[in-house]
Amino acid sequence: MKNILVTGGAGFIGSAFVRHMVSSYPEYNIVCYDKLTYAGNIDNLLPVSDEENYRFERGDVADRKTVERVLNRYAIDTIVNFAAESHVDRSILDPDAFIHTDVVGAYILLDEGRKHGIGRFCQVSTDEVYGDIEEGLSKEDDRFLPNSPYAASKAGGELMVRAYHVTYGMDTVITRGSNTYGPYQYPEKLIPFFATEALDDRPLPVYGDGKQIRDWLYVDDHARGVDRLLHAGKSGEAYNLAGENQRHNIDVTRRILQVLGKPESLIRYVPDREGHDRRYAMTAEKARALGWRREYEFDRGLEATVNWYMDNEWWWRKIKTGEYLEFYQRQYAARLAASSL
Repeated sequence: MKNILVTGGAGFIGSAFVRHMVSSYPEYNIVCYDKLTYAGNIDNLLPVSDEENYRFERGDVADRKTVERVLNRYAIDTIVNFAAESHVDRSILDPDAFIHTDVVGAYILLDEGRKHGIGRFCQVSTDEVYGDIEEGLSKEDDRFLPNSPYAASKAGGELMVRAYHVTYGMDTVITRGSNTYGPYQYPEKLIPFFATEALDDRPLPVYGDGKQIRDWLYVDDHARGVDRLLHAGKSGEAYNLAGENQRHNIDVTRRILQVLGKPESLIRYVPDREGHDRRYAMTAEKARALGWRREYEFDRGLEATVNWYMDNEWWWRKIKTGEYLEFYQRQYAARLAASSL
């Protein structure tokens, strides 16, 4: 393992992984490959942009010719695939992009990787493939029950990885992370969305009753988990990276307001989104057996995250224009008009 291609490396979790790998492994060459769609942001990589073991290539994971060129140019021997359309709300509005990137893109990377004889393929997936979990904890051998186009596309990508392991003998490993939060997250996701909206004293649209439960994992812990499983995961296996920090969405919202010193009167309960899962929860026992541990308790991580958005308006204010505003209007305008306190 020497020349590592990190696809989707300008995105939220991917960029945290790139920053971690560049600083932790100076002997590795880290090549970030990203299409730079709305959520891919080259600013996320500024902390490592001048490092000798870092390179950036712009491209689509579903573009076979460009993938082939990059694999050849850098003699890639390892692929870590973060590339994905990842926002459930957007998958409901426009499923096509999710199939293109999450399924077709995974296939192209696997197929070109197989032809080039790469040593390991790591697929970064999500707890949402398990679907709604009323009670208990999801384990790696539980069946898939995805309920959104996003979750279904991620499950499809995983199944393609499995097929290439079984059929062609590729060395693969899959990671499934729980809801991830932290700096540099595109402000359409719950924590950065509500933090940046509250900073401007704008209403916070909470879906339904706000009692949906999510398991929260700090982004640096997620990056370290992928690192550990890339190096130590058993070929053909999948591993949960669980934050084991379950919280109701409404409680997370209230805590954001507390950190910012903002009133709860900003909360608006809006009509729920379609097919909204009530609860995700996983066990990370399998990853822990390989030595991974999360370092951030939720309250500590949330406070650090909210403070980062307070201190880095330069990063997010320029994002919340144009395309972002168009999405906001499509997703929330009618809901807020029908909202209640």
